[in-house]
Amino acid sequence: MLTLEQVKAKSAKRLDGLQPVVKAAATALIERCYARGANIVITQGLRTIAEQDALYAQGRTKPGQIVTNAKGGHSYHNYGLAIDFALLLPDGRNVSWDMNRDGDGDKVADWKEVVQEAKALGFEWGGDWTSLKDYPHFQMSFGLALSALRQGYQPTAAQVKAAYAVIDKLKGKVEEDMSKIAELETQVKELVEVVAGLTKSKDVLKDQTLQQAVEIKELGTAILELTDTTPPAWSLEAIQALHDTPSVINGHPVVDMPDKVTKTEARIFTILHRLGLTAHLKGGK
Repeated sequence: MLTLEQVKAKSAKRLDGLQPVVKAAATALIERCYARGANIVITQGLRTIAEQDALYAQGRTKPGQIVTNAKGGHSYHNYGLAIDFALLLPDGRNVSWDMNRDGDGDKVADWKEVVQEAKALGFEWGGDWTSLKDYPHFQMSFGLALSALRQGYQPTAAQVKAAYAVIDKLKGKVEEDMSKIAELETQVKELVEVVAGLTKSKDVLKDQTLQQAVEIKELGTAILELTDTTPPAWSLEAIQALHDTPSVINGHPVVDMPDKVTKTEARIFTILHRLGLTAHLKGGK
């Protein structure tokens, strides 16, 4: 399982150049999605005017499909106010844009969970657009049209402060959630160690049993033979020996009905008798 730091490291370089408040929101988005079991990676942050023009040319004057209607200066990416994302797969290397994927098995598509968290943080989602939808796209416009941004307008200090307030509130909640997750991970680790210890003890016991009863290789299969209670002739000596052996608990014979013994019991009694363990048996049949 990838750690939160490993997941965040996948997006670190692409967060550079974003407006500080957008970078904080993107970081919080990664953290909140991680807490919900939907890891993401930021695939695009700040995009220069030249890069935007090249992207706009795709499917028009250059090969490929059309992926944007925005020329250089006509995208919130150009002003550090937008991000694109993809789902990060468990191997930590590959990504997915499958909007129906439910990697954490909670009956809610991971993509939907990411969108929910992004909107809670104040992002606008490109999937809500009425024209060319951009499902991996989130942006914070602060009410500014692209024409205003091209003229040099910036979000006001009050708008930025309000955005930080939302981000900080939700980051506090995710930190609480992560603390609970860490506690659960510790408990799981302790349980794994307990199970490992029990497995080791079982193996030791198994070895000891095999050393004392090498001749009972067919015991597992024989346990199924529980219907025939006529003791085989080859077991009569052992059964009689056990019948003659008093229990140290109540003094009754260890085998109190020597005429009703299954094949499985007969095999066990014969083996115990041959190993000379008759005198050590405690309890009745």
